[in-house]
Amino acid sequence: MADTTTDPTTDLTTRLTALAADPAARPLLVALDFDGTLAPLQDDPSASRILPAGVEVLAALAALDGVVLALVSGRAMGDLHALAQVPPGTYLIGSHGAERARVTQFGLDRDVVELTHEQADRLAALGARTAAVARGRDGVWVETKPTAVVVHTRLAERDVADAAEAEAVALGGELGVGTMHGKDVVELSVLPADKGTALQALRHELGAPVVLYAGDDVTDEHAFAALDADDVTVKVGPGDTVARFRVADPEAAVAALATLRDALV
Repeated sequence: MADTTTDPTTDLTTRLTALAADPAARPLLVALDFDGTLAPLQDDPSASRILPAGVEVLAALAALDGVVLALVSGRAMGDLHALAQVPPGTYLIGSHGAERARVTQFGLDRDVVELTHEQADRLAALGARTAAVARGRDGVWVETKPTAVVVHTRLAERDVADAAEAEAVALGGELGVGTMHGKDVVELSVLPADKGTALQALRHELGAPVVLYAGDDVTDEHAFAALDADDVTVKVGPGDTVARFRVADPEAAVAALATLRDALV
């Protein structure tokens, strides 16, 4: 767990101000989780929206020379794009890194995801087996992605959710697929992917010497751990973390981004 100071917000403000003043930190990659980081968590995932102030600050950051914006989410790419409200030029990394695209004025410029026949068969098997996990359990449902299935438990009673999540994790081990256990979700993927690997791949493509990454979930710990000592990692909300800074909630995360914007202008 990261060592927190008595005033982490002040420390983060100091770090962001110094980052903005450092010309060697360009291009600066500003990469952000979506749910729980820019958008308050909702019981109905389709109701999630970036805070209005967040839409404004992301547009301002993306318009600055030397800043590249990315969203890094567990959501499927189509879902993320529909809800994101981000400007053209933004990179979208979906399904924890299994999908990637860039927002253009005319839609998405996607990297093509292709499954082998074996992977496609395994994905179909996952769909059937996870449907059985959800069957008969109120508040548990299954989402199918291009490379994964996700067991959602946010609407279930805690004992029901715990049982469903345990079954889903065991299923991942039985079938030998990638398993990620996050907040009220278990994702089972037929393609190896995690946010840290995807984020490092993007930063190397861009030649970004510094990355700012903020996230709230246990799956974001992969990204925090993959980044370097000079990068800025921000945990949003409570919980153990290896991130170097912490803010309380999405409102505070957006305020930190506004601090960076103001220092860069």
